[in-house]
Amino acid sequence: MDENVQKSCWSVTLWTVGAVGIALAMVLLFNDVDNAKQAVAIAK
Repeated sequence: MDENVQKSCWSVTLWTVGAVGIALAMVLLFNDVDNAKQAVAIAK
């Protein structure tokens, strides 16, 4: 039972860290319109 709880806890932690990281990256990327346009141009 404890092993299952630990796996679940780490899963939630990793998803949370990932979501916060993506949200922060979006804010930093789209905060500056010029950088966002360059990133889109590079991605294409």
